[in-house]
Amino acid sequence: MSAAASTILVVEDDAIVRMLIVDVLEELEFKVVEAADAAEALAAVENTEQVIDLMMTDVGLPDMDGKALANKVRALRPALPILFASGYAENIDVPAGMQVIAKPFSIDQLRDKVKSMLPGA
Repeated sequence: MSAAASTILVVEDDAIVRMLIVDVLEELEFKVVEAADAAEALAAVENTEQVIDLMMTDVGLPDMDGKALANKVRALRPALPILFASGYAENIDVPAGMQVIAKPFSIDQLRDKVKSMLPGA
């Protein structure tokens, strides 16, 4: 096995979409931590034992806007790369170190985007 796999936190309230994203990332040999909403995501981020190399979050979450979540996450982990998934990608302004992938995205698009954002990728 190569270097330790990067760990990606996937925040997506739609269980089917989340499952598909997780399946794709695991096939690409990433470790995945799942969160169904911002509260679960923040719990993972607040756990200092939990390695997270990238957070991928839906913009529209039931309990908090994805951008608000990103701001809270950045307060805890300032260097964490954040990838927003959105059906309205062209309408989103994102801060430095954050990127957007438009839904629906292909497996190749997801892989390329994630790899481009990971340190040392």
